[in-house]
Amino acid sequence: MILVVASTFITKLYFLQVLNTEYELKAESNVKERIREQAKRGMIYDRNGHLIVANENVFDVMVIPRKFKLQDTVEFCRLFNIEKKELITQLRKASKGYKAFTPSPLIKQLSPTQFAIIQDKIGEYEGLDYEVRTIRRYVQPVLANVLGYVKEIDKKTLAIKKARGEDYEQRDLIGKAGIEASYDSVLRGEPGSRYVMMNVRRIEKGAYLDGKMDKLMKMGEDLQTSVDLQLQKYAEQLMQGKRGAVVAIEPATGEILTMVSGPSYHPNKLTGRGKEVTKNYLELLHDPDKPLFNRAAMAAYPPGSTIKTVQALVGLSMGVITENQQFSCIQRVVKCHGHPYTLNIARSIQYSCNPWYRQAYSKIILKGQRDTPENTRIGLQEWREYMHRFGLGHTAGTDIHGAKAGLIPDTTYYDRRFRNKKWVLSNIYSLSIGQGEMGATPLQMANVAATIANRGYYIAPHIVRKIGGDSTRIHPRFRTKQHTGIAKKWFDLVIEGMENVPRAGTARRAYIKDIVVCGKTGTAQNPHGEDHSVFIAFAPKENPKIAVAAYIENAGFGGTWAAPISSLIIEKYLRENGEITRKYAEKRILEKRFIKPKQKKEENKPNEKEPEKTEEKPQQQKPKKPEKPKRMAENQAEQPKLKNERDDPEG
Repeated sequence: MILVVASTFITKLYFLQVLNTEYELKAESNVKERIREQAKRGMIYDRNGHLIVANENVFDVMVIPRKFKLQDTVEFCRLFNIEKKELITQLRKASKGYKAFTPSPLIKQLSPTQFAIIQDKIGEYEGLDYEVRTIRRYVQPVLANVLGYVKEIDKKTLAIKKARGEDYEQRDLIGKAGIEASYDSVLRGEPGSRYVMMNVRRIEKGAYLDGKMDKLMKMGEDLQTSVDLQLQKYAEQLMQGKRGAVVAIEPATGEILTMVSGPSYHPNKLTGRGKEVTKNYLELLHDPDKPLFNRAAMAAYPPGSTIKTVQALVGLSMGVITENQQFSCIQRVVKCHGHPYTLNIARSIQYSCNPWYRQAYSKIILKGQRDTPENTRIGLQEWREYMHRFGLGHTAGTDIHGAKAGLIPDTTYYDRRFRNKKWVLSNIYSLSIGQGEMGATPLQMANVAATIANRGYYIAPHIVRKIGGDSTRIHPRFRTKQHTGIAKKWFDLVIEGMENVPRAGTARRAYIKDIVVCGKTGTAQNPHGEDHSVFIAFAPKENPKIAVAAYIENAGFGGTWAAPISSLIIEKYLRENGEITRKYAEKRILEKRFIKPKQKKEENKPNEKEPEKTEEKPQQQKPKKPEKPKRMAENQAEQPKLKNERDDPEG
């Protein structure tokens, strides 16, 4: 019996200690701990090597709850500038499980100045220490919507990242918008780790396995953007006090030279201590001017008359209008402004004739056939395919975070809108002049201008030109030409009209004496107020260096505000020293404010008496009779209402 019992114990012990590794792993995990080293994020530069985004050291005050002794809570809160409620919350979080024996953050992201005030006090409290980390510092007060921001990863995102097998942990920084988000994997680098031996009180006792399992930290890689910092500053200066967006692209490369969304904010508002960031974020989020919304890449405005350039190219390519095509300004359907009665293609662009493009669009959609639902459906789908070739109706492959596709409606869209009732050209003719259901972002329209400047192709608009100093590491689509399939000769014909727009057409305020600017104005209808001022352009005419699109909300005619803003940006970029010769135009733009300054609410002073309240009897209003619904013809959709789209005839 003794031998049997002894054999049983020996067998069980052999199984537990030799064959089964479960207890070995548990014992090992009790003495082994992984200490993670966060990598510094890569820095961001402009196209000329000027620093835009850097890193800044911050200090986290760390606490080991089991060692932390606190005699005077009020005095501690005063010295460390922390509220009692927050102190209790942080200590409770740090005291759970094994955390009670390990350092946990008590006060996070103190600036060097803030840390210097309390540095000597930390040593007076047992269980307190500090840890140096890095956060983002935005060197220039520009490009907020393009750069985005970073913040500590939240629980939901952390769970998603871990499920994908990505190396993220709590307190890691992650890009939440802009370049910081779209290039986060490049900028964040690879965190390092080292394994150490810990005793029962979780005190470090040396390297585990002599550091054989340690992993070196890999710094994040730097990015060089295509932005011209000086041009960006100037464009943002011009957009002060205005809602809207300006985008400039280098046509030959697709590189974005400047991108402005107005109004904007200082990017450093969303970096630093948690409470301050939260307060700033909520203020920006609830601001009625929506500074967090990147209008340049996300706002789908009606393109207005700027789309007439594309309509002419589509009609010429399809062969439904000829290079000598002439239409008369017959204003039975859409109105127009004063100009010669009969126009060819070039002059139709120069004077922005609405009836001309109403007739041209009819030829594009119907190709000389009857206006029937079947013919309209076929023509619309073919027209939509041409629009896609110009980068409209999709994001055009850009790397701008959150960029929207806009809207180029198809048959499915109109079937849904008209509830599957039959619809024909007379229901959608507003598309001919860039109104109705069509929507395009300023980025897309700048790309259209670049496509015309290139005489038939574009390269996907992008903001990053080099990764880690290597231009070949950007995505291949940013080096690939996207052709429209339209012959170069048709572009020359349209460009002839665009050249005359600033010279003697609807955008005389965009004229520059010794620089040939080719442009097109637009006045986009806005059901919520004054129309939007729109302009697209490129310069010079031959070997173009810059293409621009500008949208100024609630500013009226395209030639009045969007055109001069675009031309000033063009002049700033093309002049060797960036000098502006038209000081009167610059002064006019800088002084104009469409956004009224916000007024702070004044509180009543103690000595001032509040005005007496008087009760007013509500006026009784007679109930309105319900309107009778409009009758629709059998199997025929209701024609949408269309205001008269206009361009400023005087520029």
